[in-house]
Amino acid sequence: MLTTRFVTGAPNWLDVGTSDIDGAISFYGGLFGWQFQSAGPDAGGYGFFQLDGKTVAGGMQTTPGQGPPSWTVYFQTPDAEATAKAAEQAKGGVLMQPMDVMGEGHMAILADEAGVPFGIWQPGRTKGLDVAGDQGSLCWVELYTQDIAAAAAFYNSVFGWETSAMPFPGGTYTCINPAGAEEEAMFGGVVPLADDPTEAESGAYWLPYFEVTDTDAVVGKAQELGGKVRMPATDLEGVGRMAKLADPYGARFAVIKSAPQQS
Repeated sequence: MLTTRFVTGAPNWLDVGTSDIDGAISFYGGLFGWQFQSAGPDAGGYGFFQLDGKTVAGGMQTTPGQGPPSWTVYFQTPDAEATAKAAEQAKGGVLMQPMDVMGEGHMAILADEAGVPFGIWQPGRTKGLDVAGDQGSLCWVELYTQDIAAAAAFYNSVFGWETSAMPFPGGTYTCINPAGAEEEAMFGGVVPLADDPTEAESGAYWLPYFEVTDTDAVVGKAQELGGKVRMPATDLEGVGRMAKLADPYGARFAVIKSAPQQS
């Protein structure tokens, strides 16, 4: 599962771009108890969502020209320039060129072979999120795509990801591991877009999951705060109870109360 023991290719950051940052601060504060801390006057309005003073995500206001409100998942790289070139060579794209972020690290926004945006973060002073895998923080990511094999090949070329098939009632689930890592380092999965009929028309995308203590309570609170339920709370045997949501501005995410790990 996802932890802050970040390794190459694993998620180490995420942020939300939104049409209303004040509204998003209110929504996620009410939902997860997050507080927002500005990154300073030179950060262009960027800031950090925090729990107990520890950063769990970033966020900023975006314009319509930057695309619809959405969450972006970033993956760790030791060399942002080399990873951007690898993405291009694998028939992906570079949406935002690698750049230094005030000495905290280097970032870029890339696109995979299906055009799905994702970020990369080369750690500097900031290694990544302060919290992952705990209540109110990122715990899993999923890529919804029309072609699992093509996506797996792309990300293997770029990050060295390894995939494995996990059986579950009704089919198999494609799990993602960092290169050469043990099963405990698994951090996400690749899912056929056809399995998400609510989004099949809008194209492939990355979906972040946040750990919660009570999925049903969070779903109810999200509705009270103006969010949308994209998939109601559902039990997945051996996995947990999860739901897919969207904030009031359309950014998609999921929540899960994970099942206890089998020893």
